Amino acid sequence: MKTIYKAFLIAGIACTVTLFDSCTKLDENLYDTAQSDNFYNNKNEIISAVLRPYTHANAWATPSGQDNWWRPSELSADQLAWPTKGRHGEDGGKWKRFHYHTWTVDEGGLNNAWSLMYWGVGLTNDPIKKIETKDATSIGLTQAEKEAYVAELKLFRAYHYLKLMDLFGGIPIVTEVPDGILPTNQLPASATRAEVFNFIEKEILENVEKAPVLSKAMLGRMSKAGGYAMLVELYLNAEVWLGTAKWDECIAAADKLISNQAGGLNGAMALDINITDAFKPNNDLSKEAIFSIAYEFQKANFQPSWTGEFYHFQQQFIYGGSRNGNDGVVVVPGNYTTYKDDDLRKSEWLLQGPMTRFDNGKPLLASGGNEYDGQQLVFVDNIRKNKTGSTVSNMSEGEENSGIRFNKYKLGNQVVGFNGAQPDANYNNTDWHLYRLTWIYFAKAEAIMRKNGGVATAEAVKLINDSKKRAFTAVAWVTNQYSEATLTLNELLAERGREFIFEGFRRDDLIRFGKFTTGTWWDHQPSAETRKLFAIPQQQRALNPKLTQNPGYPN
Repeated sequence: MKTIYKAFLIAGIACTVTLFDSCTKLDENLYDTAQSDNFYNNKNEIISAVLRPYTHANAWATPSGQDNWWRPSELSADQLAWPTKGRHGEDGGKWKRFHYHTWTVDEGGLNNAWSLMYWGVGLTNDPIKKIETKDATSIGLTQAEKEAYVAELKLFRAYHYLKLMDLFGGIPIVTEVPDGILPTNQLPASATRAEVFNFIEKEILENVEKAPVLSKAMLGRMSKAGGYAMLVELYLNAEVWLGTAKWDECIAAADKLISNQAGGLNGAMALDINITDAFKPNNDLSKEAIFSIAYEFQKANFQPSWTGEFYHFQQQFIYGGSRNGNDGVVVVPGNYTTYKDDDLRKSEWLLQGPMTRFDNGKPLLASGGNEYDGQQLVFVDNIRKNKTGSTVSNMSEGEENSGIRFNKYKLGNQVVGFNGAQPDANYNNTDWHLYRLTWIYFAKAEAIMRKNGGVATAEAVKLINDSKKRAFTAVAWVTNQYSEATLTLNELLAERGREFIFEGFRRDDLIRFGKFTTGTWWDHQPSAETRKLFAIPQQQRALNPKLTQNPGYPN
């Protein structure tokens, strides 16, 4: 159980209600403010402040049902889409604009993503400053504890900036919470993307060895392992983000994790044995989890939010639970067939075909007055109006059952199954991984291949095969493993897509492989090179005239 983290999490939520606003309310503040002069007086208050940014990260770093970092990262790429399905999902056309790369400077979703992430920066800036200025003994800490908390927070702040830089490029670097609204002449100006990259790198390198090693006590928190995972991501994308490749640095950071130099959540860090282990309701037992948003509904009333993004209106009956969704995100047609039939990821991570009820095994009949009301719900690998016999397929032509569905992370069940499955004591507790060791293996393999002119080496092949073989039976693996000849860069990109679908990395992958603006998928056509960056939200530029708009957008 997640006892240590959750005990502090409950206290953190309770003790910070008066310090910061709710994560579901977006104010027109650029970088957040905090009234905390009477806070940070003892160890419990320190712990509450340290944990507060992690509960907020649920809103911006995961598919939370809010306009955040995850939505533009995935819905602008080639694997996932939120099409209009009958009378549902039009939502002012915002999902289409992501899909077709036609977003504008006035996108409310991008403004909300900016606000949520900078809000998180404020939630790290305040405790960093206040803890640094306190005498350790006066607040019930040792000097080592004080330094570890500050290092953890600085690493987590760097994570916010990494994701802001990912979406928006050059952004302001803010390291202190202002005392109220700043006059225009004191507002922070945009730094260049290279300057933001260098700031992030410096913050990580200065603090990663000071942070606690990953252990059960650090579940859901930034640790030394999380710091090195950030470095892997930073260096993997350095050629794009900085303009200078850093493949050797990427490999060195990956080796820190692969060789277990930064701790592990459950003993020595290692790949999980089964492809389902990292995504179960008790996935806090995963050996490959590096940094996650942690949930435990029974103790903290803090539950995953991604059901709204992925689940059908009646999903609870498929799983025997109580969570439904908006029938939103589906797999772009064509991706399902990139998995071979003997690939266990196809059946375990994706939901396809006729749906049945968990409790009695009978067909799940759709209800609610949509296209298939009273008929069995069947998820299909196309997006078109099959009910009328139409063959037109695009973002506007979906129905209730259009698209293959998310089945990767599983919440468990609350009722007895028709096959005798008993209720899951960990129901609704499934953590969302922001970094896992499999991703590190893939990053190192790619860095090795890039250094070698795009050609696989024996080491690169072994890294990918060690990850992939879990998805096949021993018999099937004989014909599905890679060799140095078959593991090309294009095949590596395809395998990354199969392995990390839904996990938030696809846009960056396509950009790094030169396919984000040049590629064609389903009904998406190539777009302008400038679409590799999102527009700086006009709402923020109205608040801060010092923000520099990205190329290709109206100034």
